[in-house]
Amino acid sequence: MSDAAAWTDKLKRMALFAEIVDSGSISAAARRVGSTPSAVSQQLRLLEGALGLVLLHRSTRRITLTEAGERYYPACAAMVAQARSADAALERLRDEPEGELRLAAPIGFGELLSTALEPLRRHPRLRLHLLLDDTPIDLIAERVDLALRVGRFTDSSLVARRLGELQRQLCAAPRYLAERGWPSHPRDLAGHDWLGMPPRSGTADTLDFQGPEGGRDAGREGERFEVRVEPRLLASQVTALQAMALAGWGLYVGMSDDVRQALTAGRLVPVLPDWRLAPAAVFAVTPRRSEQPAKVRHALQALQLHFAARGA
Repeated sequence: MSDAAAWTDKLKRMALFAEIVDSGSISAAARRVGSTPSAVSQQLRLLEGALGLVLLHRSTRRITLTEAGERYYPACAAMVAQARSADAALERLRDEPEGELRLAAPIGFGELLSTALEPLRRHPRLRLHLLLDDTPIDLIAERVDLALRVGRFTDSSLVARRLGELQRQLCAAPRYLAERGWPSHPRDLAGHDWLGMPPRSGTADTLDFQGPEGGRDAGREGERFEVRVEPRLLASQVTALQAMALAGWGLYVGMSDDVRQALTAGRLVPVLPDWRLAPAAVFAVTPRRSEQPAKVRHALQALQLHFAARGA
């Protein structure tokens, strides 16, 4: 038997010895650990044999500690107490959010997160570290507990949960449209300048337009039209793209929440307002683990409730 295995067996017997003393008898200890008196007695004899000392005087009615047992018991009891304390600490980690939660998300999600994660404020032991970047980061290398991703998700090394979706809006600055013309149908978008992020797959992106439901263009109801997008200007951050759109560089597809203020102020205007773009799916992504700590589970629940409310 290896030293590690021998020590493992000895530690178990030390814990059992402490249980016998605390229970007051071998039979009571056997009931508490789900064993038999004879099996408990055998383990005690093995411990005494390894030590070369008798730890307990046994009689038909009671047990008493020998001098060696009195010296040995406090350390065995302390060992058991430390083990239980360690379990309790992990139980708190499992049930009560604490420690640092590292959450990655696109830059434009700052306002959404401030609302969605509000329930986490009730947990004073929890610290929140937001890593906001429009370029997806390596969850393992950056020790990220939870990430939000938008659009298609294909990484099989991570676990993805669909939270909901965000509406998208095609828009541009009035100055740009005055110079280049106002499209009335998705086919009119050919030849326009586009602003976008570098495609992850290395190929051009496409936009799926769906015709209006009723209204003045009722004849187009349900019509679908796909547009191939090859941006003239690429940027790795949404804030830069929106700034370039405001400056009149071209057409921009932004999340409705992000461009709402600019649309309200008239600095951007909707393009093809009677046509709808397919919404963007939002995923919560975590590294593969059999069990998630409480901080991740509570954050996931808060995000799921937030997106469910948005959908309703």
